[in-house]
Parts: sequence; C-alpha cells; structure tokens
Amino acid sequence: MNLHPAVAAVTARIAERSRPTRSAYLAQVDAYAARTPGSLRLGCANVAHAFAAMPAADKQRASALGAIPLVTQRPLHIGIVNAYNDMLSAHSPLQHYPDLIKMEARKLGATAQVAGGVPAMCDGVTQGAQGMELSLFSRDVIAMATAVSLSHDVFDVALMLGVCDKIVPGLLIGALQFGHLPTVFVPAGPMTSGLSNNEKSKVREQAAQGLVGREALLAAESSAYHGEGTCTFYGTANSNQMLLEAMGLHVPGTAFINPGEGARAELTREAVRTVLQKPAPIGQLVDERCIVNAMVALLATGGSTNHLIHWVAVARAAGIVIGWDDFSALSEVVPLLTRVYPNGSADVNQFQAAGGPGFVIRELLDAGLMHEDVLTVRAGGIREFTRIPALQSGQLVWRDPGASKDESVVRPAAAPFSPTGGLKLLQGNLGRSVIKISAVPEALHVIEAPARVFDSQEALQEAFKAGELEQHCTNHPSGGVVCVVRWQGPQANGMPELHKLTPPLAVLQGKGFKVALVTDGRMSGASGKVPAAIHVSPEAADGGPLAKVRDGDPIRLDGMAGTLQVLVSEAEWNARPIAQMPAALRAANGAGMGRELFANMRRNARQAEEGACTWL
Repeated sequence: MNLHPAVAAVTARIAERSRPTRSAYLAQVDAYAARTPGSLRLGCANVAHAFAAMPAADKQRASALGAIPLVTQRPLHIGIVNAYNDMLSAHSPLQHYPDLIKMEARKLGATAQVAGGVPAMCDGVTQGAQGMELSLFSRDVIAMATAVSLSHDVFDVALMLGVCDKIVPGLLIGALQFGHLPTVFVPAGPMTSGLSNNEKSKVREQAAQGLVGREALLAAESSAYHGEGTCTFYGTANSNQMLLEAMGLHVPGTAFINPGEGARAELTREAVRTVLQKPAPIGQLVDERCIVNAMVALLATGGSTNHLIHWVAVARAAGIVIGWDDFSALSEVVPLLTRVYPNGSADVNQFQAAGGPGFVIRELLDAGLMHEDVLTVRAGGIREFTRIPALQSGQLVWRDPGASKDESVVRPAAAPFSPTGGLKLLQGNLGRSVIKISAVPEALHVIEAPARVFDSQEALQEAFKAGELEQHCTNHPSGGVVCVVRWQGPQANGMPELHKLTPPLAVLQGKGFKVALVTDGRMSGASGKVPAAIHVSPEAADGGPLAKVRDGDPIRLDGMAGTLQVLVSEAEWNARPIAQMPAALRAANGAGMGRELFANMRRNARQAEEGACTWL
C-alpha cells in the first residue's frame, strides 16, 4: 500500500522544519558511536569502580579482561535503567526484572548492570493533591535521572524498564540523549480486569452528590485498582505502550500481556535477546517517520491528550520539531479504530483480546497511514509488530491477529468508528487547545454557554457543592455553563491534571445541563464524556487570553469546526486588560510538598504546545 499523501506531506514538513536540529543531533550520535567502548577507553580506576561489585565471571566479561579489543569480539554489556517502586501498581513487577535480565544475559555470554533508578510518581495517588503539581515536571526529572544513570558510559546497549504516564516519555527523552546506544523498552503489562471503569465512574458521581459515603467509594476504587499492572483504562500509561509498539521500541506485542501470565517473563528475556542483537541505535531509529507513526497510532486509538505535550518533547529530544498543527493535519485522515474507556466501555484487556496493538498497526500499515520503511528494534521491521505473542511449549510464538474478535472494541480501517482521529485541535480568540473528541457524545460536540471563572480546581468544587453551578445552569437561558479554570499552566503551578473535576461536571451533564471545561491545565488521560478544551496556550500566567475572561462571557466550544471563542466584540476583547495571577496564589503554588525545588522549572517551562519542556 502506498503511503497516504497527507501522511507523506506531514512527514515531509516535519523533516524540512527539523533539518538543522536533526542534523546536529545525528552528528552527535555518530560521534559518540565512533568511540572505543567504555570498558576499553576509560582509565583502569574508572573501570574497576564500575564493576567492583559484580560477580567475578561477570566482571571479567564486562571489563573485557583477556579479550581482543575489538567490539565484535567483546561481550556486550547492558545498562538497565529501572523505574521500579512500590507506589505504582504498574511498576511493582519491575522489582525482579533486573535479576531475570542478568541471568538471561549470562546465558548469552553478556553482562548486565542496573545503571540507575529513576523516580516514578503515581498520578492516581496525587490526583487533586499538591503532589500533582510535581507530576508533569517529573518527566524531565526522569529524563535527567536516565542521563545520570547512562553517564557511567560503560554500556554497549540499554534496557528501559518503565510503564506509566511521565515515566516512559522521561525514559525516552533521556535515552535519546544517548542516541548511540541500541535501546529496548521493557513494560510489565496491565492489571487484570476488576470493577469496570463505567461502574467506577458511576460511584464517583454518586459520591460527588453525597449519595454514597467514603466506605462505598473506597470499596469501588479498590475493586477497580486491585493488583499489579497498569490501570485498565486507556489513559496515558497504556497510550505509552501503544505508541512504543508503533515506534518499534518494544518486543512486538509485549504491551498488554498481564504481569501474571506465563509469557510475561519470557517476553522480558526476549527483550534481552533483542537488544543483544544490536539493533539500530535509538537515535537513528527515532526519526521523523517513527514519530509520525506514533502520532498516527495515538489518533487512531483516541489515546491520551497528555501525549500532545509529551511526544512534542520526545521528538525534540531527537532533534525533531513537531506541533499541534501536525497532529491536526493527521487527524483529518486517520480513522478512529478503537473504543476503549474512556472512548468506550471496554478496558485494555478486552482491547488485547479483540486484536490489540497488532491489529491496529496492521490496519494502519495496510491503509497506507503508517510508514513501513522504518527501523525498529527487530530485524523484521514494523511488520513484526502486527502480530500477537503467546507461549507455546515454553517458547514464544507470534500469530496474526486475524479479524477483529469484537468490533465494538476494535474495527478495521475500512469500517472505522469515525473517519477522523480521536483528538482535535481547537483555535480561536481564547488561544489554542486540544480536546479528546472521541470520548464526548456527538450531541455535546458543540457547547455555547456563559463562563464561570475559577482560579483553582478547589474553587470549582466548592461552587459545585454549594449548588452554585446547578443554579447557574438552571437560571440561564442556555441551560449550561462553561467552567474556566485558569492559572493551571506549566509556569503557574506545573500544569496539574484536573481529573477530580470530572465527577462534579459529569453530574451536571447527567442532569441535562450543557457543561464544558476550558483550562490551561491538563486532564487525566482517563477523562472522558465532559467536553474539555485543555492545554490552552499561551497559558494565563504568561499573559494568555484566559486571563481576560470574565464571569458571564459567552463562550462557544465547537468540536466540529475546531474553534474555541469568547463571543464578545473584537474591540471590547482587544481593549480588555489582562488579569494578573494573584501574588498570594503564586506564592502558595511554590510552597510545601517539595514544590520549592521546582521553582526553576516553573520559571523556564515552555508552553504546552512546545512540550512544556524545562530543558530547552
């Protein structure tokens, strides 16, 4: 199948725009790749320190003692960067991965070391709390920790152990700074299905109305989040896994195999075998075609809106410059192939059973919507990622996914859920923002109602509890409200997710009111049915248009036309002063829960559309 002309055009524009930065990046990759391996290049004291704690046989291999000093005749040394901790259910299985990796490496005549650990925070734990204001910036901390780990500079190849929201983007950004190393990502899989996401959301809405108490709510949440593995909705963590499959950075089909399945451990061993084949260095592999493949996969699955921030930063780490206009152009031709919560009722286990990433990638390749001429960590290229792994007589085998096993969950490109992608760019006099349109009922794609302006998510929740929002909707002829929550961007407070606002707004929506959210903050990748124009750029704290909005201003969010407008005259709008972020609020955002240490990141953060990068 020939590449779709729109995909080809977007890729060509990205390549041309990125030519200077990409050329400089590749020159650096080539320079580092040309060096003598670390164990032969570094001083004897450096090498002795590096391998001092290793078993004697591993030490001899890793330090190349007695080896002919040629790369082809020297045992390879694997650097492991591990995001293990006990706070993230998705990362709990990673505790034992290094031992498994070392054992497999020894069997193959190689060695492995844990180069370092990186932090990993759970947004589910910090949602709606002060810790959430560290969440986005933790991505760049993880990238820096990855760089610190690999800077020991004695590794020939690398394995990245991580799964969740900011962790994978951070690991990828960090790994791309060591673009001369062949690198494979190693996930742990989703938890088994518990209480359905729809049932969990119903209990949350009941709790928001005071209809059930803390005991019932905790029971529901604990039934949904009940074991090891990622949360089962298709949020940022599971979108990470889909994108890594589409980029060819995993062992094929490894994304959604549960931690307890027999194939899980064997897939981790296969990651060792794969990286020891020395695939292309990650800096060469992640080119503009690879990035476009990730963008297409995100749109085709209605993935997390967070990736319109994270993958801009990932691309930039490889010298590639992308923006929301590129996502928008692709979204016009990429069909929506999946319905996984919050875009539907199925969870990721049902998605995997229906065909999973292998089915989606095959359909996109066959439709000419993904680049097939890309490098991956496997010799067979991206076509290897159209197959599903299974364990047969103790050995891994891969099979074709065949037809969809459930067309309510995943459909072929010839009969999609929608002819366009799941994410949409909104533009207008309120700035530029994005919406997960695939999760919003079609009847609610256009909302026009007066604004209620809030300076924090807590203020919105208090207004809801006091009945003010319902009274507002009841009394106004529009029968609705557009809640504007400002001062939530990267420079204001680190751009937290505002997922705690979903239940109260969903309650109002359920009562028949027309409700929307407009904010320069983020929403969880799990956020769904309430229309939400998020990541508004430029942010209010940087003089963006949200700082001009007043209570009662009519706002129109049009997900069909792709517009976000405050409906006042141009003359009045231009004459309005830009409100300043209250000094007390700014000071409060920088105090407590370690937020003082992130002050420099808040000062230097780019806008959301530029990846909210703190290192450019």
